[in-house]
Amino acid sequence: MIKVLHLSDIHMGSGFSHGKVNPVTGLNTRLEDFVSTLGKCIDRAIAEPVDLVLFGGDAFPDATPPPYVKEAFASQFRRLVDAQIPTVLLVGNHDQHSQGQGGASLGIYRTLGVPGFIVGDSIKTHCIQTANGAVQVVTLPWITRSTLLTRPETEGLSLAEVNELLIKKLEPALEGEIRRLDANLPTIMLAHLMADRASLGAERLLAVGKGFTIPISFLTRSCFDYVALGHVHKHQNLNKSNDPPVVYPGSIERVDFSEEKEDKGYVMIHLEKGNTEWEFCPLPVRCFCTIEVDVSKADDPQGAIIKAIAKKEIKDAVVRLIYKLRSEQLDLIDTASLHQALTDAHTYTIQAELVSQLAKPRLPELTSSASMTPLEALKTYLDNREDLRELAGEMMEAAQRLLGENEEDWEVSGIEGDGQLRLL
Repeated sequence: MIKVLHLSDIHMGSGFSHGKVNPVTGLNTRLEDFVSTLGKCIDRAIAEPVDLVLFGGDAFPDATPPPYVKEAFASQFRRLVDAQIPTVLLVGNHDQHSQGQGGASLGIYRTLGVPGFIVGDSIKTHCIQTANGAVQVVTLPWITRSTLLTRPETEGLSLAEVNELLIKKLEPALEGEIRRLDANLPTIMLAHLMADRASLGAERLLAVGKGFTIPISFLTRSCFDYVALGHVHKHQNLNKSNDPPVVYPGSIERVDFSEEKEDKGYVMIHLEKGNTEWEFCPLPVRCFCTIEVDVSKADDPQGAIIKAIAKKEIKDAVVRLIYKLRSEQLDLIDTASLHQALTDAHTYTIQAELVSQLAKPRLPELTSSASMTPLEALKTYLDNREDLRELAGEMMEAAQRLLGENEEDWEVSGIEGDGQLRLL
């Protein structure tokens, strides 16, 4: 049995806006969070010890991180070199230059010939000797359109047609690697991609770059004992039958509030030919907490906000407070008291949103399927507008004069989101 640790999407150097400068180290506290969390993964790898570490791509937010961020990343992975644990670093979309190919942020490990380190920046099969036997790892880095297709090939094609053509180009390249596999050795596919069954959850913008979608059938092949994925930040197994498991471990830290409710962690794998078991291992990462409260109808908006804060566990969390109120309530809010109430948070932001009195929801009586005359519709509308109560009588009389004898030619469309009555 071969033990493997699978992690992905570290994004070292992300989320500085959610941190603060540590006066002792001079570093952003979120960088320190990311380093500490990565350290916990490496701790587990060494403590087991595992026979192999697989990194599924996206080491940094982009291909050219600052030197001190690269140093923080390298200092943790160097521990695997010292422990003589083979490691595969796959190239993700954030590891590539925006123009051209190659893992700009990870290529230095191959250039320096770091012992036991493999940089997966091409479709290739690597046979790795571990302490408990050999394992085959097929690497599939992030594929861009320019990797497989020329401009003339894609000219005039729709996105769907380009996606189909990309799959057709990719399939023979992967098939070539599969034909060269040793059928007696356990095999892992390590890929940074967007699979068609993946659930993105809240996270969308950072995890999903420009690329194309791979069908799950492309990955669920009998020659693979485990498919280790990277790219999507939400942990999930796309093949519940586990033949083979097709697993996104997710990112190891919360990048922003879109990942507030997602568990973060890595995957431990017990690999055997035809018999693979795996387990998701949650990591204790910093909490993100959103406090959202509508005080537009509250007699004591300040008290309502303070009460909403008190209901949340904000100590050492990254917090955002969003409160909605009417413009005439602005003078009732003591912002100094809000800052005081949030002092236990690691960092926090406060955002006030004004509620427009004209923005009314669609009235259920006035949907497009409602059957009523225009005058009945107008009366229903006015009955729900407190600000027009004094003018309602005059408006009804004016409407009667306007419609006159041609009332049957009008059709009610309903009330739109901006509070306007639409007639067709």
